[in-house]
Amino acid sequence: MTKRKSKPARKPRVHKNLSGLEVSIDPFGEIKSSMNIEKINSFLDEHVEDKKLIEQREHDEKKKRPKKSK
Repeated sequence: MTKRKSKPARKPRVHKNLSGLEVSIDPFGEIKSSMNIEKINSFLDEHVEDKKLIEQREHDEKKKRPKKSK
């Protein structure tokens, strides 16, 4: 059997506010990050909308609408 040559790993593109972010998983399955998790969470809060919150707002709006009478 021949072994495939592995290509050198490219660094993924990240947002400029997260430059220097590196994430890896150790042999025990623990996630290791080069950046503080609070900083990552604050970035995500600012730039990513939470699907569950959007669905909850839509559900609340449907409840508030008056029902059509026949």
